[in-house]
Amino acid sequence: MSSPELVADDAPADVSVGRIRGDRTPRKLRNLELILLLAACAINGGAIYLVQLAVLDTIDPTPFLLTSMLTIAVLALHITVRSVAPDADPIIIPVATLLNGMGIAQIYRIDLIVKSSGWEATANRQVVWTALAIVLAILVLLFIRNHRVLLRYTYIAGILALVLLLLPLAPIIGKADGGAQVWINLGMFSFQPGEIAKILLAIFFAGYLVRNRDSLSMVGKKFLWMSFPRIRDLGPIMVFWLLAMSVLVFQRDLGTSLLYFGLFLVMIYVATGRASWVFIGLGLFLTGAVVASQSLDYVNSRFRNWLTPFDQAIYDAKRSSYQLVQGLFGLAHGGMSGTGLGQGRPNITPLPQSDYIVGSIGEELGLVGIFVLLALYAILVARGLRIGFAGRDDFGKMLATGLSFALALQVFIVIGGITRVIPLTGLTAPFLAAGGSSLLSNWIIVALFLRLSDTIRNQPKLVIDA
Repeated sequence: MSSPELVADDAPADVSVGRIRGDRTPRKLRNLELILLLAACAINGGAIYLVQLAVLDTIDPTPFLLTSMLTIAVLALHITVRSVAPDADPIIIPVATLLNGMGIAQIYRIDLIVKSSGWEATANRQVVWTALAIVLAILVLLFIRNHRVLLRYTYIAGILALVLLLLPLAPIIGKADGGAQVWINLGMFSFQPGEIAKILLAIFFAGYLVRNRDSLSMVGKKFLWMSFPRIRDLGPIMVFWLLAMSVLVFQRDLGTSLLYFGLFLVMIYVATGRASWVFIGLGLFLTGAVVASQSLDYVNSRFRNWLTPFDQAIYDAKRSSYQLVQGLFGLAHGGMSGTGLGQGRPNITPLPQSDYIVGSIGEELGLVGIFVLLALYAILVARGLRIGFAGRDDFGKMLATGLSFALALQVFIVIGGITRVIPLTGLTAPFLAAGGSSLLSNWIIVALFLRLSDTIRNQPKLVIDA
């Protein structure tokens, strides 16, 4: 009689191979996903219904096409996952759908009050961009059957990211909006290439750090309680410090520079385990930020608005803190439970459908609504980190961790700026805010999470029969 089977990672080559025991079957995973997905779509439809009742005092069936198109798109994604990634995480798509749908409902609410219709209505454009983004996510799942294939294109991803970052500075197609030179003009619409660049940078960082981890983590000199890298190994962090500062100086985009450098800093810490990299990186970024705040009017204005937003001279003369102050008043008006969907005044804050959509939702759903949004983002980030921790190959671990942190840092920068925890930067809330560039990049991240989680669940464990 044979003894119970033992699972070992480093078993001899002649042992049998089996699936990880205790995992739920693919059918159960996908059924759970479908139930949660239908619940998310029902909540999104209910939000549109409440907005119409509050603003129009009637029900018009036409706007429900907004949520029906989103429902059809995510169900198509669900069917694709059933076919090509049956072991993928079942929580990610429903959470992303709920965030996306709540954003559309709030944008539609603002369209009603400013009386926008047709293609001029931001909500209509948001639905079209959402559909395109989900189609792109489906294509990612269909063409990338194993995440390890991305490791082959490490340096190509880095070069493409650099090209995308430089595009807004190019003549003719480069476009400035809101003071930041981060857009390119493509005729009928504008696009922010930096949103795609952050995904390519995560792929590049993951591949580069996997290949060079030993030299970055094991060689160096010890000073006090930390081991510091050699001078020649400081090259990568210096390069991306200069890249972040270049984005800040030439493109006048504080939030994006913080996002790129923070992404690299976290990934190099995860790869090496050296706290010295964090201290060096934070020192470099703080030094650059202080110098920029003293020498660049754009950065100095952001810091001044952050520290003294209610200063009468700033508020009245330059009105540079007007958006921040109006947003704070809106959040205060919402209080704990909010004014109710469709019953606030978010339109009196500049850019309430994009930069300040979290403030708009905070006014109408209150502190409770903000906590729900934070909980949804936390679930999404936690699932991404869980995928990274469960992975058995270093590249998959690094990529999942990097993408998760990119989402987490972007949420922190957005909500931190609106609530005056940090200076306001101009980044948009993932899935919520109006903007096609952000939607495309975030749904690609969802597709990569799905592919990573499916690949990890299908990685064989070696089973020894004693």
